[in-house]
Amino acid sequence: MSIKIYIVGELESNCYFIIDDETKDTFIVDPGAEPEKLDYELKKFNLNPCGIFNTHGHIDHISGNSYLKSKYNIPVYIHEQDNNLLTDSISNLSSIMYTETIILPSADKLLTDNEIIRKNNIELKIIHTPGHTPGSICIVYNKKYIFTGDTLFCGSVGRCDLPGGNEQILLNSLEKLKHLPESMIILPGHGPQCNLKDELIHNPYLTR
Repeated sequence: MSIKIYIVGELESNCYFIIDDETKDTFIVDPGAEPEKLDYELKKFNLNPCGIFNTHGHIDHISGNSYLKSKYNIPVYIHEQDNNLLTDSISNLSSIMYTETIILPSADKLLTDNEIIRKNNIELKIIHTPGHTPGSICIVYNKKYIFTGDTLFCGSVGRCDLPGGNEQILLNSLEKLKHLPESMIILPGHGPQCNLKDELIHNPYLTR
């Protein structure tokens, strides 16, 4: 099992490939920009894309959905409370952040809290962590890694002053993460990776 990380777009979003090394089955997390680059990497390593997971519906995490979905005929997964962001250029921020508004098709699969997705040797558990957006999620991978999107960064958290954001709700969501194993590796939507043990000591939003 392996994970590949690609930094894409003007906002330097982290896109992840979750790879089953035996079968080459691959889930793509947050293809926020440069889908042609991501496609090149899929072909380079002879990977078999099986689906796209969006940790939330902001444009810097979703804009590559359509290209990759069309190219590989794979489903898009997003939490049920963020599905409307895919089709709303104001809520997904494309009309605010860019001159070109981006409206995408609805997701193929709407996720819920504590849902588990399995594909051969890959197991993903969905944790609903609203606050940055109403449908933000974290994704636990094989009980060792957690993709936190813009819910939790190393040393900080995602902003809550955008449409649908709520600081108190985000703080409530962080309480869920405090109870995960301290050995969990955090793979955020922006910036470097870290581990939960250190964040519980040093991240001011987790030490409250």
